[in-house]
Amino acid sequence: MNKILTVGVLALIFIVVSCKKPKQTESTSIYDGKMVWVDSVYNSMTLKEKVGQLFMVAAYSNRDKKHTDSIQSLIKNEGIGGLIFFQGGPLRQAELTNTYQSVSKVPLLIGIDGEWGLNMRLDSTARFPYNMTLGAIKNDSLIYKIGSQIGKHCKRLGIHVNFAPVVDINTNPKNPIIGVRSFGEDKFNVANKAIAFTQGMQREGVMACAKHFPGHGDTSQDSHKTLPTVSFSKQRIDSVELYPFKKLFKKDIAGVMVAHLNVPSLEPVNQLPSSLSYSIVTDILKKQINFNGLIFTDALNMKGAANYKEPGDIDLAAFKAGNDVLLFTENAQMAILKIVEAYNKNEISEERLAYSVKKILKAKYEANLHQFTPINSEELIADLNSDANLLLNEEALSKAITMLKNADAVLPVSNQNEEKIAYLKLGNGTDTSFITELQSEIKVKNLTGISKEKVLQQIKKYDKVIISYHRLNSRSTKNISAQEKAFIETIANKSKVILNVFASQYAVNNVAFKNIEGLIISFENTEIAQKISAQIVLGKKQAIGQLPASINNKYHFNYGL
Repeated sequence: MNKILTVGVLALIFIVVSCKKPKQTESTSIYDGKMVWVDSVYNSMTLKEKVGQLFMVAAYSNRDKKHTDSIQSLIKNEGIGGLIFFQGGPLRQAELTNTYQSVSKVPLLIGIDGEWGLNMRLDSTARFPYNMTLGAIKNDSLIYKIGSQIGKHCKRLGIHVNFAPVVDINTNPKNPIIGVRSFGEDKFNVANKAIAFTQGMQREGVMACAKHFPGHGDTSQDSHKTLPTVSFSKQRIDSVELYPFKKLFKKDIAGVMVAHLNVPSLEPVNQLPSSLSYSIVTDILKKQINFNGLIFTDALNMKGAANYKEPGDIDLAAFKAGNDVLLFTENAQMAILKIVEAYNKNEISEERLAYSVKKILKAKYEANLHQFTPINSEELIADLNSDANLLLNEEALSKAITMLKNADAVLPVSNQNEEKIAYLKLGNGTDTSFITELQSEIKVKNLTGISKEKVLQQIKKYDKVIISYHRLNSRSTKNISAQEKAFIETIANKSKVILNVFASQYAVNNVAFKNIEGLIISFENTEIAQKISAQIVLGKKQAIGQLPASINNKYHFNYGL
């Protein structure tokens, strides 16, 4: 009896213990596999190779053999961790990526600046609207779709991290470097658009990277050329500039890029760039905000950083500040040597080095680089230029173009009631699609190309004058010229005018709109934008966008008829 009782008790204990044993889940198994790979790779590397993992150097697919040989040398001899591709084309980049990966002991992390798609850097690829244009769209699900499509393009081309989205809040209309790269001036709109874009792209397996921490939106200088100052208080920066970053961090964005800025309220050392600041990178970003993803410097060849220290010393300072990935170094060989020397002098601990290198290796594993397969170039151009891109662009512009004024129901225009309409194109951009679409529906007299005096004489014969301003570089946020401003206002004093702006809304900050009856902001000077905008003028489509940033006190953020 006792024997039976003992066996029963033992069986019961076994069942209880079995129930308490943790179940090996699929996610646990994946995590274990990742850490095994990360640790094995890390332990197989020399000190120099570990330090090399910290560097992503600039690569181009439109340069000569000397350049490609220099990149291969850095991969073979310095063990660099990744490449950021700039100008070139997709077929050439795919070929070079395959070559570079084939000679690298540890798979390379490949990055690109694709804020509005691969076309920001590469020919023969799709371009999507600028962030500022997307900021005018009320439906964030469309931003998700665009992020997803850009993610698909990156993945197809063997790109693992896209240095986007820009989450700077552009509260300064005169900002020379952010401008239309921002979703706008409102922190909530910027955060919501950035989250949608990020989730779309990361759902495709491509890492997003929020930039430019702690906020480059209210500067009047370009950090490529100098060190801009952000003079706001710590409280203001925390509540405004840092808002979209903190929201994105809660949504598990993979990376963040630290800007080269002088921020006295956050960094006590005078003129110390934020990218080299321990207070900003480690104390605020890592400890206070608790960001655990990859931290990238902005390009270290930019004057905002390069003017502070010599090549190599900059990289060492950036790593000591807490950055994980040192981007676009001026001299990788010297920089690696400096960090190795600092390690050997105990200025950098093994724990600190392992922290960043293993974080980079984890990112590589998550990008499936532990089982790298070469890029298949067959049908690459076709895959990157599908009809889906055109449909997305058309949908985006249809929902972004914004009508600000329609006095006396000047819009839509038609030839009903024998209405006579004149047309004038200003600016240095082309207007072919816009005028062609107009002329397909109405009779319109094109006054473009004749003298100002003749224009002012001719417009007396017409009931309405459509003036379209087309900017060749629609990224530019500069005001239109004083001569063009005066000409528009003179015509508006004499005739009913519809002004359509194929440029940033900032371009017409200086224009007096009092005597202008119709005002449309079309944001970009693309064929699709011109066609859709013409359809709005003709009444075939409705303008439903809202301003992402203010023009003046009346036409402010979120304004739109």
